[in-house]
Amino acid sequence: MKTLAELTERMSRPTSGLVEDLKELDGDLIVLGAGGKLGPSLVQLALRGMAQAGRGDRVIAVSRFSQPGVAHALREAGAHVIEGDVASEDTLRSLPDAANVIYLVGAKFGTSGREHHTWATNTYLPGRVAERFAGARIVALSTGNVYPLVPVTSGGCDETVPPAPVGEYAMSCLGRERILAHFCERHGTPIALARLNYAVEMRYGVLVDIGRAVQSGQPVDVTMGHVNVVWQGYANTVILRLLRHAATPPFVLNIAGPETVSVRHVAETFGRLFGREARVVGEEASTALLSNAQRCHALFGYPDLPLGTLVDDTARWLAAGLPLLDKPTHFQRRDGVF
Repeated sequence: MKTLAELTERMSRPTSGLVEDLKELDGDLIVLGAGGKLGPSLVQLALRGMAQAGRGDRVIAVSRFSQPGVAHALREAGAHVIEGDVASEDTLRSLPDAANVIYLVGAKFGTSGREHHTWATNTYLPGRVAERFAGARIVALSTGNVYPLVPVTSGGCDETVPPAPVGEYAMSCLGRERILAHFCERHGTPIALARLNYAVEMRYGVLVDIGRAVQSGQPVDVTMGHVNVVWQGYANTVILRLLRHAATPPFVLNIAGPETVSVRHVAETFGRLFGREARVVGEEASTALLSNAQRCHALFGYPDLPLGTLVDDTARWLAAGLPLLDKPTHFQRRDGVF
């Protein structure tokens, strides 16, 4: 992947499994929060998958679209684009009905000092959306941050581990899950909750954060010494395929890569690829935020781009000076303050 066009094409390339699942669904698909990090490529994946499945239903992309050019690109790709703030009562009320809903809206960074905004976005708004689309299939993006920090030798938290979120952002995300479960029960709305940890592509993510630090000679703190990463194209595919698994009570699924990834090892690998020594500081803690995605892999297979390929492609992207989203993950935080 040497250009933005190649990256976009790769992230939005449908798998045969996705096409078969889409054949089993009916009705329009609406993506709320379509202008964020995942949204544009997920919408394009849905468009291509629906076309290959022979579906004539609309893919509706809703967002404020603060990033220039995204709304235009999605219109050009065939999406029905609605520019508006889902948090506005007028916008939410005016949205077209849809049988299938992908909910990507969320707030993470800037939580400290604006906790009220974070809770309103992550917990209150999902309830309003669930009321507006009562009865539709809903897949809502959640996060592995709802889990506690666990020993790095544990293999990570699977879906049976009780949530124990650290910090207000993570607590508000668990609040989102609880509110959606309430409306799932109240209206009989089938829901799936996708606990993602962490999606990466060449323009943002944990690998970009580490790679940029090594490339610029900045230190890499390895106190949060282990992470999960997963190719965003795979995450997009799983999120769409979860529409067929939406259920009452909600179906919960971790989306992550199969490895417990060493931050030190990734930094040293970038150092070799860039021809410079990685500046590593700190000592690895015995615990980390880790997810076990075996259930996901059993249902949908392993990610199609492995860790080594992701690191190599990210290094080439950074070395070429190609566009970045400039949205650091702050994966290093252990106190949950973002």
